[in-house]
Order: sequence, then C-alpha cells, then structure tokens
Amino acid sequence: MSKKKETRETAGTSKGTASSPLRQQISRAQGDALGPKRDDPGPGGMPGFVPYEQPQTPPAVGVDELRRAREILRRYKDGKKMLEEKIVRNEKWFKMRHWDLLKTEETLDDPKPASGWLFNCIISKHADFMDSYPSASILPREIGDQEEAQKLSSILPVVLEQNEFEAVYSEEVWYKLKHGTGVFGVFWDGSKLGGLGDISIRPLDLLNLFWQPGVTDIQKSEHFFSVELVDNDRLEEQYPHLRGKLHKDTDTLLKKYWYDENISTTGKSAVIDWYYHKTIDGKRTLQYCKFVDEEVLYATENDTEVETTVQAEGVYDERGNPALDEHGQYQVRYVERPSAPSMRTKGWYDHGMYPFVFDALFPEAGMPVGFGFVDVCKNAQTSIDIYNNAFEKNVQFTANPRYLTRNDGGMNETEFADPNALLVHTDGNLSQDSLVPITPPTLVNSNYIAILNQKIDELKETAGNRDTTNGGTASGVTAASAIAAMQEQSGKTSRDQIKTTYRAYEQVVTLAIELIRQFYDLPREFRITGQQGQEEFVSYSNAGLQPKHQGVEFGQDMGYRLPVFDIRVEAQKESAYSQLSQNELALQFYGNGMFNPQYADQALVALDMMEFTGKQQVVQKVQRNGGMYQQMLLMQQQMLQMAETIDSLTGGQTRMAEEMAKGINRGIQEGQARTQGGETKTAGGENAVMTNARQRASQTATPR
Repeated sequence: MSKKKETRETAGTSKGTASSPLRQQISRAQGDALGPKRDDPGPGGMPGFVPYEQPQTPPAVGVDELRRAREILRRYKDGKKMLEEKIVRNEKWFKMRHWDLLKTEETLDDPKPASGWLFNCIISKHADFMDSYPSASILPREIGDQEEAQKLSSILPVVLEQNEFEAVYSEEVWYKLKHGTGVFGVFWDGSKLGGLGDISIRPLDLLNLFWQPGVTDIQKSEHFFSVELVDNDRLEEQYPHLRGKLHKDTDTLLKKYWYDENISTTGKSAVIDWYYHKTIDGKRTLQYCKFVDEEVLYATENDTEVETTVQAEGVYDERGNPALDEHGQYQVRYVERPSAPSMRTKGWYDHGMYPFVFDALFPEAGMPVGFGFVDVCKNAQTSIDIYNNAFEKNVQFTANPRYLTRNDGGMNETEFADPNALLVHTDGNLSQDSLVPITPPTLVNSNYIAILNQKIDELKETAGNRDTTNGGTASGVTAASAIAAMQEQSGKTSRDQIKTTYRAYEQVVTLAIELIRQFYDLPREFRITGQQGQEEFVSYSNAGLQPKHQGVEFGQDMGYRLPVFDIRVEAQKESAYSQLSQNELALQFYGNGMFNPQYADQALVALDMMEFTGKQQVVQKVQRNGGMYQQMLLMQQQMLQMAETIDSLTGGQTRMAEEMAKGINRGIQEGQARTQGGETKTAGGENAVMTNARQRASQTATPR
C-alpha cells in the first residue's frame, strides 16, 4: 500500500509515516521466506533486514519558486480583471438589484421597478437542464473490456450519488446560465471513508480560478491556480509550523461579491493550489504545490521518497549454495526495494490533466470561458425597467394633481396638501387666480404599451424563452400535434445548450474513471441496482483497469494495453409524466399485439423503425418470445402426430388429435383477438395521438 495513497488529499495534508504499511509488507514477506523463521530480530526489526536508502535531494520548490508563482498568479489575475467585474455585476442582475448599477443623482427618487423577465428566463432554462439530468453509460472499445465497462456503468452512479452530484450539477448550471461558464472540479480526497479516500466532485467559482490569458483550452495553460480563503486559526492548527508566520491583513487577491450583509474576510489567508506541467523522463506530468504566503505546505517536486516493498531473499555462499546458520537452518534476509516512482517523478495525478472541467454557454474567441444570459438579455431588461419606471412616474403625476398658487393668495398650503385636513384656512377673499390646477399629463396610451410589449418579446426571443416553452400557445392554435410541433421548435436552443453540459459531464466521468484507475487499489463494496431492478452488493477494485499483457505473437512480445472506454451520455428522465408516458407506450404495444409471439417478425420490423428509451431490451424480449413460440409450434406438431398415432391404435375412440387441434386453434384465435383495429386509446382513455403529442412536448429540451 502506498503511503501517498493513504494520506493524499486535494487540500494537501501533511504526510504520515510509512511504518504501519511497511510492517504489513514485512509480515507478508516473512511468510514467503526460504526455510524456517528465526526468532532473533535483526536490524529493522527482523532478521537480516536491508533497508532502501531513500535519495536525499534539496527541495525543488522553495521561497524563490513561490515568489515566481505569485508573480505569475498576479499576471493571470490581471488577464481576467474584466471577467471578474462582469461576474460581480451579473450577480446583481440575477438578484434583481441592477438599479444599484443604473441609478444616478437624477434618478435617486424614482420608483425603480425591477421586473423579473430576465430572472424568469434563467429559471426556465435551469428547469430544462434539470429535466435533462445526465446519466452515463460506459462502453468498451475492445471485447475483452466488456465486463469492466459493465461494472463501471454500475458503480459510477453510486460514486456520483455519494458526491451529491445532482446538487453539484444544479449549482454548476446556475453559475453557467448567469455568468456564462460553469466549472467542475474532480479531485481525490484522501480524508474520505475514514482515510481510504474517494473521488470528490465540486462546483467551483471562476473568481477563485486563474489560468493563462489567451488560451481556449485550460489544459494548454502553462500554470493553473485555485485559491481559497481559509481561517488562520484553522491553518495554524493543521500546520503548526505556520504559527506566527501568517499575515493578519485582509487578502486582496480574490474579487468579492457585493453582499447584502457585511461579510468580513479579516483573519483569513489565501491558500493557493498551484498546478503546472513538467516533462520528466520524456513524460508530461502534472505537478502540484500547495502554499500560503511564502510557506510550502506540500509540493510533489519536493516529495522524492520512493514507494518500497519488502522481499525475502535467501543467502548464498561463494559457491552459490544456500548458506546455513549455526543451527543448520537456511539464512534469510529481507530487502526493501523500490516498487513505484516518487511523486516527483510520476506527478500528482497519473492522467496528467488539470482536474478542472470548464462548461461554457456561449463561447468567446480566445478564452476558455463564455458569456451567459445576463450578458445577452440585460440591455432589453434595462429598457423594460426604464419604461416601467416612466409609466409609474406618469401614473403618480396623474393620480396626484398639482396646483399653482399665488404667494399672496392667503391659503394655508400645509392644510391644503394634507388629505386628512377637513378644513383649510385662508386669509382674506379667494379669487379664481389664487389657486389654479396644473393640467395633468395624460395616461400612457396604447402605443407606449405596445413598445414595452415589443421589448418583452425581444427579450424572450433573444433568450429562446418563448411562451410555448413555458406551456403557452399562440392565439388560435388548439390542435395537440400543432402545439407539440411549436414546443419542439422552441426547445431546440435548450437542447443545444444542454449538449455542451453533456460534453463537460463526459469529461467529468473520464477524470473519475482515471482516478479510479489510480487509487482504487483495495476492493470496495457498492450497492447497485441489478438488471432486474433488485439491489445487489458488489466488490470492486481497479484490477481490471490496469495495463493488460497482450501475450506473445510469432515470438514477439505484444506488450501491454491500457483499457480505454467510450462514454455515452443521455438524459435520465425522472419526472412522473415521463414514467407515465413510458408505461402508456408499453400498453399501446400490448394492445396492438406487438408482444404476441405469433407476430414477432412483424413486431421486429415495426420496432426497427421506432426510437424510444429501452428499445434494445424490448427487441431482445420480442426475439426471445418469437423463438420460444416457434419451438412451441414444433412441439405441438410432434404432439399432434403422437395423438394421431394413439387414435389409430385405439380405433378413433380417444379422439385425442381432434381435441388437441381444437385447443391449439382456440389459443390462436384468442391471441388474434387481442389485436383490435380502430382508434388507439391509452389506459386513461386518452387518444394516442394526444398522448404522443404530450410526450414529445415533455421532451422538447432533451438532447438527442
């Protein structure tokens, strides 16, 4: 067992000792020793122990390297300054607090209405994403990996569920819709499962991530930084050597949101995860360093300790004969030998990739990030709110008439302006010109309302959030098929946007498989759902994911191959209506006689022309039932021949063949009766055309 695999975390915890795993290896080696064991321990706690001399090299990452990394980080931060400003402002827009960005001295006293058209667009799109929650099927590229692919398809949903991936997916989608790019982080967390370790998947904030400006693929960035603010007390508790070395000033490295509450960041330090690629022995490796201020918490390049194992060896004399001790027993020594390269040599993760997956909504040229619905729709939303502001001011002026009064009119203006004052006092006589009402403005006419509605329609069209997407229809459209066709067209933009997230999800699953390949050395128990829907408990390790020897062909060693898999992502429908529509489809098949084994050939032709979830399983069952039916017909024919033979032997008294033929014909007629012509109805009495239209409408946002 590797010491690194026991203590490894994305947080970079301090390293533990290797004494316990080493003792286990030594104990196993003792069982393989040549000859009987000796009672007196030698050096290392066992007879004849020869330890491995670990290489002693100076640290490759020190204060100078950290200062250089901080300078690179500052350059990367300057390269995304506009992006950070945009993200902070977009959050204001999403919370409908955008008047804080628009107000001026002239508009301080305006009503400032904030309509929710942009907000409604985002929550509608989020609902489409959640309705099309992804699931992955692992497909082998070679026939020898079929069993392993099936196992991965069963356990990966469990791994994702343990990471509460549905909540992670939801938060990533919110961020993507608002700010244009969501980010998944796929790490190995050595603190999970009591130190056994497991995969950790988290949504990340772009304000905390930094990459090389100008690259479109983050894997091509020379360096990558992930920054997190951590309490100084927590850091000093976890790393005692930091006591008195942390700065007390508030860190200004991270851009902060405009919170409604006063959230202080004093007493916190920026802990930086620094990832970079380095070629070692001709292989591109991923190196990792975790540091705070100018203190290294962990660095793979500083970890030169080689993983070792203990082997038992016999001792031989000069002639090559086994050496004996004074008791006449074989002499044995235990040698500690390297079993795996150091972290400095192999890097942080074997897959060699940055453990981050970017999911852009609308891509921008020359950047790995994109822009979101707030960026696209905020201009139309601004116009809508400005119009509403003007309309409300118009209503206020119209509903509250104003008057012109002479300075010498002698009227008590305070009492006149008070609607609760029954009496208004005056000095002297009032004339007609003492108080003259100001001609009130007219109410907003229909032309201005039409302009407002056009702006609202513009926002809907720009966002692809038409009324049909939310269940509305155009005037005069009542046919179910026409409504379904409109919803089909209105959902094409959502399908396109969801497909980009599916591609990101595919990368997440790929990284998860690579972490399983690297770290699942010990068997783990998983509760999975079997093919028949029942619970099953399976044990799984990464043994089937390791390089496999391809044997010898024509005297040539064919070397090793690494099992590689393809990932197919599709929507995991969970809504009650999608389940109901699937059940109704099965009832339609049954009512039309497609499950009748007599018509298996015709049913297979029809199924071949159709597309629906679970089609392959239905085809297999129809084929199997058709084959069983053919076997039954053959058996019936043989039984009829036997019955005719019996009738001939009894002189026709038994009439067995006649009765058997009647029974066979009756069964055929009953099977044919199940196939009824006419209009097809579902179990609820609804026309099948209507049901199919509703089903298509429910799947308008599902990628195909």
